[in-house]
Amino acid sequence: MPTDRKKAHLDLALKSHAGNETADQRFNYEPMLSSHPVTGNPLARSFMGRELHLPVWVSSMTGGTPLAGEINRNLATVCREFGMGMGLGSCRSILEDDTWIGHFALRSVIGPDLPLYANLGINQIELIIGQNKWSLISSLVSRLEADGLMIHVNPFQEFFQPEGDRLKHPPIDTIRKLIDYFPDMKIVVKEVGQGMGPQSLKALLELPLEAIEFGAYGGTNFSKLESLRQTGERVNTLLPLAYTGHNAANMLEMVNEISKTSHISTRHLIISGGIKDFLDGYYLISKSLLPAVYGQASAFLIHAQAGIDQLRQFTAAQADGLRMANAYLQIK
Repeated sequence: MPTDRKKAHLDLALKSHAGNETADQRFNYEPMLSSHPVTGNPLARSFMGRELHLPVWVSSMTGGTPLAGEINRNLATVCREFGMGMGLGSCRSILEDDTWIGHFALRSVIGPDLPLYANLGINQIELIIGQNKWSLISSLVSRLEADGLMIHVNPFQEFFQPEGDRLKHPPIDTIRKLIDYFPDMKIVVKEVGQGMGPQSLKALLELPLEAIEFGAYGGTNFSKLESLRQTGERVNTLLPLAYTGHNAANMLEMVNEISKTSHISTRHLIISGGIKDFLDGYYLISKSLLPAVYGQASAFLIHAQAGIDQLRQFTAAQADGLRMANAYLQIK
């Protein structure tokens, strides 16, 4: 009833006062220039050779346990329903053993039309090349019916792991070798929580990569995560390393500047790391000079653990928020 709604407004008016909260200064709010979005899909775009309904990338972080398999299937299901791309968690466990392949073989779940990428660490790629086992890589991508391979680069995380691997070569050299051997394979390179500085970004942007994913500082800090598994003076002394890196906004500024002044061959960006909500994502992809989507991992993972219904609600709310932002918010 209207009278009930008015009474509720009166009761909540004081509680809703903005107080010391400041308006988000990244946007101009333009309420005169659009109607509520109800038809069409202004968010749809071509990305990495596929058509996305939402400019969102879901990064999976898990595999190898019964719960992990359910989580991955939930994530792939909402990707199909809402038209988003997905990168798998590390596929190292299924390189030569198919015990857990059901947790990663998600093409039948996500469907034939959306991007799905396998994932290996740079240390594993280096080892495979050193052993001349190139077919392990092509076989992995083929078995998963993936669009290509995502390579995660994580020297700090490996350094903090007591059982971590050690790189023998600079990652950029290993990535170049992989591109030379598989010139037709779509390759994405990502960091996992520290981001990357300008020289690393420039070196990557000059390569014919399908995309760079930021994995910027501000989201899950895997170096810190590994440090929490340990005790002792060594880890306490080394911990400041975990608090270095580059956030997503800084990295985007670097990429935009590099793209203005240098020849680049990389095609797309996945802006991830510390993306708290859809407005962060909307702002950053709108500022990008390269075609871009934004990526989230832990936010989707939290809701995926709660079940498919909550995950759907979360994703639907993001979609509604993005459409409203597109209609009424202009980037300053």
